[in-house]
Amino acid sequence: MSENDSFKNNENRIALKPFSEVTEFHGHVCPGSAIGYKASEAGLNELKSNISQDEEIIAIVENDSCAVDAVQVITGCTFGKGNLIFMDHGKQVYTFINRTTNDAVRVSLMDSFSVDTLAPELGKLRFKVNSGIANELEKADLKEMINEVSNEILEIPYNEMFHVEHVKVDIPKKARIFTSLKCSQCGEMVSEHRSRVKNGQIICIPCFKE
Repeated sequence: MSENDSFKNNENRIALKPFSEVTEFHGHVCPGSAIGYKASEAGLNELKSNISQDEEIIAIVENDSCAVDAVQVITGCTFGKGNLIFMDHGKQVYTFINRTTNDAVRVSLMDSFSVDTLAPELGKLRFKVNSGIANELEKADLKEMINEVSNEILEIPYNEMFHVEHVKVDIPKKARIFTSLKCSQCGEMVSEHRSRVKNGQIICIPCFKE
């Protein structure tokens, strides 16, 4: 996928940031970030929404993989803005919500899609490299293979990778700004809604667990 292709926009396609911006943020090219790019493409196109400047779009992600970095870059949903919600389910499932239209779309990776199918030797080669037993040629081959399979993923229509369905959800409230309080035990500041009370004193979670 060329960068120009990423910016093409017509009545059926939302203009997206190029994958190179995901790579710059994530640090390297990988199939996981490519999958997140395609999931984000599905979400924004189905919602007919552009990148979220504030909290117009909400993303609920059910894993903490490389894909989530792509979701942040492409959708504009971030932990800092409070419109990226992490649910630790270990599933390649992403729900995107448009606050303005109240529309929501659930994007889940098909069981028929597999990186191993696209690149059968990738797993073996990665194991050798990560184990420290690969030679320089094998290391170069791994990098090339990762680039090739990532580019291949970017070319696949998202509806051939994901089950995409519009769903009804309870829309989360907008992020709140909380007062910071001083922990009476360690002296560090803690957000009010994350503080605990012990023996009548405000303490932070780590101190509470101690």
